Amino acid sequence: MSVQFSPSDLDQLGSALAQAAADEIMPRFGRLQKAGIRQKSSAFDIVTEADEAAERAITSRLNSCFPEAVVVGEEAADRHPELLQALGSAELAFLVDPLDGTKNFASGLPLFGVMAAALMRGQIVGGVIHDPVGGSTAFALRDGGAWMLAQDGARSSLQVASPVPVREMEGIAGTNFLPEPLRSKVNGNLSRLSSTNWFRCAAHEYRLAASGHCHILFYNRLMPWDHAAGWLLHREAGGFSAHFDGTPYLPTHTTGGLLCAPSEASWHEARAALLT
Repeated sequence: MSVQFSPSDLDQLGSALAQAAADEIMPRFGRLQKAGIRQKSSAFDIVTEADEAAERAITSRLNSCFPEAVVVGEEAADRHPELLQALGSAELAFLVDPLDGTKNFASGLPLFGVMAAALMRGQIVGGVIHDPVGGSTAFALRDGGAWMLAQDGARSSLQVASPVPVREMEGIAGTNFLPEPLRSKVNGNLSRLSSTNWFRCAAHEYRLAASGHCHILFYNRLMPWDHAAGWLLHREAGGFSAHFDGTPYLPTHTTGGLLCAPSEASWHEARAALLT
C-alpha cells in the first residue's frame, strides 16, 4: 500500500467517535421522545435522532481530517446502498456505526457503543469501539495489536481468552437472523457450551471477546458496520475467526455467517458443536 494508516490516524478516529458520543448521544440517552424514533426494516431495526446526529458529526469530522477518504455510515448506506460499492477499491474508507445497540439505547438500557473501521483497498487496517457510558475506547491497528484506553487515560493490552473444551466455552450467539431449519439446529446445540448470551450490541460483544471475558461469538447477519471494527479487534487480541464454511471474513461479505474463537483449533471444535 502506498499510504499507511498510522497510530495517530487511529487516535483521530477514536477522538471523532468519543466527541460525537459526548455531544450527540449521551445528552439524548433516557430523554428520547417517540417522535425521535422510527422503524426501518422491522420492529427490531430502528433508528433514532441520536444515530443520525452522531453519524453527521462523525462524518463531518472524518471528512475534515481525511478529505481524501470515503466515509460510509450505516444510516447513509441505508438511504444509498451504492455507497458500499467503494469499500473494496477506495484507497482509504471509513465504515461508521454511529450507535450500535440502538434498541438498547431507545429502551434506556446503558449497553450501546459507537464503532468505526478504517479500510484501505478493502482491507481492514484500523478499528475503534467506544463505550459512551463507561467512557472507555477499544483500539486495534492491523499488525499493531489491540488495547483499551480507559476514561482516565490508562492503557491496557487486550487478549482473547485461553482455549478451553467446548463444554467450558462461554458464548455470545445471535441466532435470530438464521434461516430455518439451521436456526433450530443451532439453538438446540447451544446447550453444548457452558453458557450463552446475546446483548443486542455487537460493540460490547466484541469488546468482551477481545478482553477475554467470553470464548465464542456467533453471528449470521453481517452488515459491515456491525463487524469490521470488532473483527479486527478480536484478531489483534489473538483470536481466530472465519465464515461458517471456514473461508476468511471480508467487510464486503454480508452473508456466510461469522464465528470467532480464541484459536483456530477451538474454532473448529466450536463449529462442530454448533453447526452439526
